[in-house]
Amino acid sequence: MAVYTKINKNNLSEINKRFNSKKFTSFKGIKQGIENTNYLIRTKNEKFILTIFEKRVLQKEIPFFMKLMDQLNNLSFNCPKPLKNSKGNYIFKLKNKTACIVSFLKGKDKKTLTLKNCYDIGKMVAAMHSSTKKIKLYRKNSMGVNNLNSLFNSIKFKSKKFINIEKFLKVNFLDIKKKWPKKLPSGIIHGDLFIDNIFFKNNKLSGLIDFYFAANDFYMYEIAICVNALCFDRNKTKFSINKNKIKSFIKGYESLKKISQKEKKSLNILCRGAAMRYFLTRLYDYTNTPKTALIKIKDPREYYQKLVIHNNLKDYKDYLN
Repeated sequence: MAVYTKINKNNLSEINKRFNSKKFTSFKGIKQGIENTNYLIRTKNEKFILTIFEKRVLQKEIPFFMKLMDQLNNLSFNCPKPLKNSKGNYIFKLKNKTACIVSFLKGKDKKTLTLKNCYDIGKMVAAMHSSTKKIKLYRKNSMGVNNLNSLFNSIKFKSKKFINIEKFLKVNFLDIKKKWPKKLPSGIIHGDLFIDNIFFKNNKLSGLIDFYFAANDFYMYEIAICVNALCFDRNKTKFSINKNKIKSFIKGYESLKKISQKEKKSLNILCRGAAMRYFLTRLYDYTNTPKTALIKIKDPREYYQKLVIHNNLKDYKDYLN
């Protein structure tokens, strides 16, 4: 979530004409995140999220996200529900861009996760994977390892902070693609489960938000993303892997859905691939985000450190002991 596209009261009036069932009275930009423009919009008694789709989302893929969230809601999975306008559509145009409105998920993200939190998130991720098995939708993962070439080539390595990074990236990128697994259990994954996309209410897990990277991919790749995003500890600018958090997450996941030996053997290469993905996207945003955007840029060096850590691990057991 971020704010690239600015709106005003006239735009809010346009929205109200499209959604006769709601009367939106106010809006406020949401600074967290980096992908799409997001606003908290309110009626007298309710909150909603307005999303204006930006750079990495293809127009033809937006209906996939809407249908996915709607069907997950129908399966009693806690996530935002898209709101239909007066014409029965989820999607509309705002300032010449595609936009949607979804329900506000109660709760908020946590700054630090406990082992119990990690267990509960693992369990919820397994529940989501079990639910998406029943959903007959398909979207190729645009941020999968085999689709990152154009992103890699678009990064401008100008900053003195990133001397020798280009060579490091090339060597790792080629090695990861060469070793990437061919066949593992797969289905629809969230694809972006960072701590700010996981909500808690009264210290209980309340649901997941921001499904705009959801796609069909390996279930184990989701776990690798979660290891990177949720199972490291930070001390100032230094990151260290927390194996107890990984154990708790996987224990929670396997309480609902077993992980095969073949999946476990692939954890290291999938973790390296997930770290590479976020290193590249953060490098891109660091060098390409307009200064006028209301956004907090995330430091790419976090994922350099994580990739180095994964490079020094090998087997599944290395992540647990």
